[in-house]
Order: sequence, then C-alpha cells, then structure tokens
Amino acid sequence: MVVRIFGMSIVVTVLSLVVAFLYGGPTALALVLILGILEVSLSFDNAVINATVLQRMSEFWQRIFLTVGILIAVFGMRLVFPLAIVWITAGLNPVKAFDLALNPPEGDAAYFPNGEPSYETLLTDAHPQIAAFGGMFLLLLFLNFIFEEREITWLSWLERPLARFGKLDMLSVVVASIGLVLTAELLTPDDKRSTVLLAGLLGMVVYIVVDGLGSMFHTEEHVGDGPSELVKATGKAGFFLFLYLEVLDASFSFDGVIGAFAITADPIIIALGLGLIGAMFVRSITVYLVRKGTLAEYVYLEHGAHWAIGALAVILFVSIGVHVNELVTGLVGVAFIGAAFISSILRNRREDDKEVESEREPTPVG
Repeated sequence: MVVRIFGMSIVVTVLSLVVAFLYGGPTALALVLILGILEVSLSFDNAVINATVLQRMSEFWQRIFLTVGILIAVFGMRLVFPLAIVWITAGLNPVKAFDLALNPPEGDAAYFPNGEPSYETLLTDAHPQIAAFGGMFLLLLFLNFIFEEREITWLSWLERPLARFGKLDMLSVVVASIGLVLTAELLTPDDKRSTVLLAGLLGMVVYIVVDGLGSMFHTEEHVGDGPSELVKATGKAGFFLFLYLEVLDASFSFDGVIGAFAITADPIIIALGLGLIGAMFVRSITVYLVRKGTLAEYVYLEHGAHWAIGALAVILFVSIGVHVNELVTGLVGVAFIGAAFISSILRNRREDDKEVESEREPTPVG
C-alpha cells in the first residue's frame, strides 16, 4: 500500500529534481529540494484536515482531488496565484509580471536600477491582504470546530467550556470579526487598513458560502436499526467538498508561497519545490491517512490539526504587522500534531487496559 500511495510522489520528485538541475544546475536542484522538504514537513496539519474531508467523498471525487486538484495546487496556487497577485496589485499585464519574476534584480535588491520594484517586492507588499483573507478563512474553520459539541474531546478542560459557549448562534463569526477588527486597528499600517478589512471580509464570505454549500448536501442514511453512516459525497455534494478542499489548500498555501521568497524569487523553482514535490507528498499523506484509517485509530489527530489551524490563523493576522519566521509557523503546527498523536496513543493504551481488566473479572455464577 505504501509504495502504491507514495510511488507517484517519488517519481514526480525525481523528475522535478532533474528538471531543476537542467534549469539552473546544482543550485536550482538544492533550492527545489529544500523547498520540497519544507513544504512537506510544515504541511502535515493540512494533510490531516484534508483527510477528514476526503474520507467523506466518493471514490470518483477523491480521484478528482488527486488529479485535477493537484494541477490547481501546483500551477494555480504556486505559479499562477503569485503572478495574479502582482498583476492585480501592481496593475501590470501578465507578460510583464512574468518577466519580472524570471528576471530579478542583481543580488538581494528590492528594486531594479531604474527604480522599478522587483516581483518579490510587489508580492511581499500584497502580504497583508493575502494574510487577512487566508487568516479569516482558517480562523472560521477552527472556531466552528472548537465551538461544536462532540463526544470525544482532546483538551477537555478547554474544549468543553468552549463548546457550551458555541450554543450561541453565529459565535464563530462574531469572534472572527472581532479578531479582524483588532488586527486592522492594532497591527495594520494605516494605508493598508481598508484593504485588510475588505480581504478579511471576503475570506469570511468565501468560508460561509463554501462551507454552507457543503453542509447543504450533507446526508445520512440508516442501516437497519444500527447507527447512521455518512453517505459518501457524490454529485453536487462531492463537487462542493472538492471546492472546499481547494480553498482550504489555498489558505494553507498563502504563507508558504510568501515564505518561499526568503529562499528564492524564481517562480519556476518555487513551483517545482512547493508545488510538484510538496503538494504531491501532502496529497499522498492525505490518501495514506484515509486508506489506513489513521484518523479513526488516533482520534485526537483531528483536534490537534484544528488547533494548529487556529494557531496558523493567528500567526497570519500577526504577520500583517510583525514578521514571523516561517520555521515558527511550521513548528507550532508540528507541536500540536505531535502532542495530539502522543495523546491518542496513550488513550488507546488506556482503552486496551480497560478491556484486559474487564476480561479478567470473574463471571457471576448462578
């Protein structure tokens, strides 16, 4: 199973490294490898969340996510999206933006000798609105999870009180809106404030629409007199879950694409490293989690991933006014996932011990 799931990712990685070497020699090869490793290591929370959604989809829509979805992730988010940001924010035509990307100024200069800003500078200047949009989308995802009552809780001392507060209608929207306003007032430069508020509002609207469409087609069926089982999403339901996954992946990708410019400004290298290698392996990990039933076995992983999402959303908001090292962002996510995984193992051991104890108890006679 492991070879079948990860085989394509390994092949794509080898081909990407070959292309990188032919494109820019040993330097390009090393940069692509570094970006690929960073994307995989820092996106495990993305894979866990993807798996929670993917397991609800029919086999057909799972294949669509792994084929069409990967094209969107690689060429859409890692290549076209940065170019589109430059087109829109700087008012440049696509050809000019691509030329800026392929021909950066010498050294680490932010401007060309003629005073024209570099591609990296233009994209970095657009970071506040990107972070506001992605941060709001991810924050709502986290809040809707944490404000919902559920049978199994991880950080019970915190999750259970929050779930009780969650009985208030639209509490997640209220909390997220307050977070956006505070970010705009306290962390955002004056000339970016209205843009950040608008971008955050758009992020909220996109989340509500996409999540609402997915919930609209959420159906359950009863098998005999037993518990209900979730129907695998097909048709419109599968399409909206696919759309939800793509927007979710985009929100996770924002900080990665921006952070990649700390390593290189070459869009081809970024697409090869973050896109082909990173995105392929993240999807392979997602499929592995679904096929192995890992989320059912380690029940706190989903909780840890959502707490990691909440932390990422806060970091995106903070990064509007304060630079946050990408390593910090990744380590926070890894810490939550790791802690949830260890907690799941300990829980499973306790459950096993209870079963053993119950089997040892003598059966009453008579």
